[in-house]
Amino acid sequence: MQVLIGFIIATFIALTGVGAGTITTPLLILFLHVPTPIAVTTGLLFSAAVKLALVPTQIWRRQVSWRVLGMMLLGGLPGVLIGAVFLRRLDAAGLKQIMNGLLGGVLVFTAIWQIAFSFRTVRARTDIPNRRYLLPLLMLPVGAEVGFSSAGAGALGTAALLSLSALSPAQVVGTDILFGFVLSLAGSGAHWSQHPAHADLLRNLILGGLGGVLLGTFASKYIPKRPLRFALWTWLLIIGMQFLYTNITAPHEPTRTIAERAAPPR
Repeated sequence: MQVLIGFIIATFIALTGVGAGTITTPLLILFLHVPTPIAVTTGLLFSAAVKLALVPTQIWRRQVSWRVLGMMLLGGLPGVLIGAVFLRRLDAAGLKQIMNGLLGGVLVFTAIWQIAFSFRTVRARTDIPNRRYLLPLLMLPVGAEVGFSSAGAGALGTAALLSLSALSPAQVVGTDILFGFVLSLAGSGAHWSQHPAHADLLRNLILGGLGGVLLGTFASKYIPKRPLRFALWTWLLIIGMQFLYTNITAPHEPTRTIAERAAPPR
């Protein structure tokens, strides 16, 4: 099951350029019952591993705008640290329901944003004003979302580049993949001291992911990205709503701190 999940996620990433953290974390929580903080760390590391296989190709093809990437990271990296600290505070206070409820809200927001964005009229790239100076400000909340939930770098990063820069479609994909890779590394590092990834789970995900990257890279030449992305965001909306529903209907658990949860039973 773990290898299959890694294979499916990596295939979607290679086909659409998005979905690493967005898909991984909810799948780990809902289907494998991994605790939320560990699922976020594992999702970030898996995202970094999969994108590492894609980054060299993007650089070799000169599909990365290094100046735009630097502007994105100027806001994205501080945002990742903010999101990681916020998740750590919620977990330290034992606020599991609030943590999962916020995660569900992030998934629903991302899905609705992307579904609405997919209906927007596509204009020629030369007609789009270059407003990349806004990227650091916009990438701050995107980075915070990544640090908190592991989701958003690919989805919202792509939307921002399409709206605010005159980069070609290939440069948008390449720059955003490298942006997501750096944020995933930074986010997993920020979480590691408190919530290390599950080593066996991560290994199985990566094993499946390698095959998914190969298949997706080959099939991307023949499969249109837009309908596939729309299906992905629709599925994500359903998953996010399920998160919210499960969180609302779940019995309330007494709030316990980390020290109380770590104490041996009496």
